[in-house]
Amino acid sequence: MAKPAVKHNNYYKRVVFLKGEQKDFLNKIQTQLGLTLKEFANLAGVQVRSISDWKREKFSMSLPAVKRMCQRARIVLPKNIKIKDPFWYTLKGSSIGGIAVYKKYGHIGGDSEYRRKKWYQWWEKEGKFRKHPIINVCLPINIPKKSSRLAEFIGIILGDGGVSRRQVTITVHRQDDRDFAVYIKDLIRILFKVEPSSCERESVVHIFISRTKLVQFLTGMGLCIGSKVRHQVDVPNWIKSSEKYTKACLRGLFDTDGCFYIDRHLYKDKIYLNCAMNFTNRSLPILYFFKRYLKKHGFRPTQKTKFSIFLRREDKIVNYFQTIGSSNPKHLEKFKQYFKNKHGGVPKWS
Repeated sequence: MAKPAVKHNNYYKRVVFLKGEQKDFLNKIQTQLGLTLKEFANLAGVQVRSISDWKREKFSMSLPAVKRMCQRARIVLPKNIKIKDPFWYTLKGSSIGGIAVYKKYGHIGGDSEYRRKKWYQWWEKEGKFRKHPIINVCLPINIPKKSSRLAEFIGIILGDGGVSRRQVTITVHRQDDRDFAVYIKDLIRILFKVEPSSCERESVVHIFISRTKLVQFLTGMGLCIGSKVRHQVDVPNWIKSSEKYTKACLRGLFDTDGCFYIDRHLYKDKIYLNCAMNFTNRSLPILYFFKRYLKKHGFRPTQKTKFSIFLRREDKIVNYFQTIGSSNPKHLEKFKQYFKNKHGGVPKWS
């Protein structure tokens, strides 16, 4: 019994005869064995149609079929044959086709610039107006009413956020603002009923919402697409017109672009520790809004640099945390630790 042929990538090797010899080989074997065409096909392990194609030399024969025929006829494999891997002809055929295309067009793959040009023409004229289950469909969001939560979210965006054509992104510190990132995600879920995504890169966490509807909603609320510094963006008027909304927006701004720190200074060879607050933003209208509100309510801010505002009086800082507050655990923890270390307790909230 012949050994089973070894498959190459699940396909049998092929036997290539010289032109005209494959037909002669098959006719000789069939005549010698006295087989009908169907019996001959059964011997080869193929359909009758395949035997006919082999006799017409349309296709090469499989190596196992040739071996079975030779074994049954008790002859050795023909000498003038070549054993080749499956699909040996594809490389040759693709090369011939590639050469023909190159001769005709001067390059392979068609004219990419022409295709791109035609696609844009189609898109502008017809494509972008068609309804499509993915391309032209904007996923829905909850449209919230004006509220303190929304004003705080606007403040967060104006601080460490950004708005592009299809996405809203907020970036905070990976370690220091880890708990604050959780708060921001919860705020997004409450306001817009969508699940935000996030990714960590080096020292930051990016929180993003890919919703065209959200971008449209925020631009309608007074925000702009693109660089806040280049556009010198301002706080929306609907927030400025409300004391409640203004406080919430200030909270969002300071929680992202502000810091609570310990100011150390030397006086008569003695080190004194005092708490201080700093808010930095490179959009001058936002900076003016922050400073104007603090002055209006007696917080006595100072501004020694173009893009930074400070609070240095302890009683005013306490008043800030009591009236405006913070949603960022980082600021709250620093505030509490300072007063515990210096005074043995934390000022009561109003």
